[in-house]
Amino acid sequence: MTLALEMPQAVHPALVSRVEPDSAAHRAGVQIGDELLRVNGNAITDILAYRRELEVGVATLELRRAGGEHFFFDVEWEEPGLEFSEVLFDGIKLCANKCEFCYVHQMPRGFRKSLYVMDDDYRLSFLYGSFVTLTNLAEEDFQRILNENLSPLYVSIHSTDQALRADMMKWWRLKVKDEGSTQIQDALQRLEPIDLYTQLVLLPNRNDGEHLEGSLEYLSSLPNVLSVACVPLGLTEHRRNLPELRPYTPQEAKAVLSIVHRWQREMLLKRGTRFIFASDEFYILAGEPLPSEEAYEGFPMLENGVGMVRDFLGSGFPRLPASIAPTRVLIGTGSLFAPILQRALEPLHAVQGLSLEIRALDNKSFGSVTSVAGLLTGRCFLEGVRAGEADVLLVSPSTLRYGTELMLDEISLSDLRLQLKMDVRSGGKTLTDLIAVILESASVTAVPQFGVSAHSVKDRA
Repeated sequence: MTLALEMPQAVHPALVSRVEPDSAAHRAGVQIGDELLRVNGNAITDILAYRRELEVGVATLELRRAGGEHFFFDVEWEEPGLEFSEVLFDGIKLCANKCEFCYVHQMPRGFRKSLYVMDDDYRLSFLYGSFVTLTNLAEEDFQRILNENLSPLYVSIHSTDQALRADMMKWWRLKVKDEGSTQIQDALQRLEPIDLYTQLVLLPNRNDGEHLEGSLEYLSSLPNVLSVACVPLGLTEHRRNLPELRPYTPQEAKAVLSIVHRWQREMLLKRGTRFIFASDEFYILAGEPLPSEEAYEGFPMLENGVGMVRDFLGSGFPRLPASIAPTRVLIGTGSLFAPILQRALEPLHAVQGLSLEIRALDNKSFGSVTSVAGLLTGRCFLEGVRAGEADVLLVSPSTLRYGTELMLDEISLSDLRLQLKMDVRSGGKTLTDLIAVILESASVTAVPQFGVSAHSVKDRA
């Protein structure tokens, strides 16, 4: 009889970044900088696998000191008290596609490395709501999603027509681990127990129109698909060696919204939900009013640009003072949002002492075709604002790397303060917060003070 030899598990050390005081790990002498190797003898690939092993109730943790010494400690129905520098210990799973509309392929040079990482990791989708395409999943990935009930997931569909999806996404055959994962209808059916939020990135005259109708017909037939977001493609002026694509015209945007609104009416009757939602950009491009707050049904895909403007405006308008100390406030934003912000802040012009300007800045890094505020860089502000022309410059929080004051091009708010010779602050995430920041600016002078999103995971990796 021949015995099959099991291959040893690859170990992915997880760096300990914090030890909770008086915890089991603290009592065992675990220190910051130690590395977790195994739990219950099993190599741990990510924070989800770590939590899974702890759920057994009794667990033995194996760690390694910086000098190479291994040590163990046990927990029994107790939180070990460890935090780690990363949530993915074995690295980020990368994309197997070469989509012609992929934003990473259109990135100019010179930005931080994480912006060029083509991540497509179902674990980040579960943890942070980032969208995945499923085309890089192996059989063990499907099984893990189902066995551990990693629900919900966020899936980029683009089209449920297999031939059209293949032509749009053009996956790399050598990077596809399971050919079945590229068959979108089969993949969605395999994930039947998992709740799915889906998106369709639409290209003019490509996967909209009758193709959009077909995709909605199929997706609405799956009970586990909770909603569909329609988002227009994003373009920059750095499309080297890529197919020629163009943005939506106002008339084409209206046509997309016509389909969306008709489907919303039908789905409200059939499923009690609007089910299909269009991103804010479609409404702004078409010149149509934004839906009510109620129409977004709790904003389930806010980070995808679906309802972001309505959510911002819906916070309400606070009571304004009659006057403040003389203050010049300049708000720099993208050309798409500037008119909306101008109308929303109109009552502030009645406050004596406040000089307020909302300025639509040209995007000097991605090109004028890029009109959203979140992709403005430090260069855009340096070239679009004159030194000393205001007391305070406000920038959108969406321009900043999460938890920092750094913009996409690594220019910080401190850098802007130095070069523009004015105070520079992050504006609020809601209209109420933004107005509070504007009014608080009256207490500063023109003299500057010197001194977890899926993307944050990419930054650290």
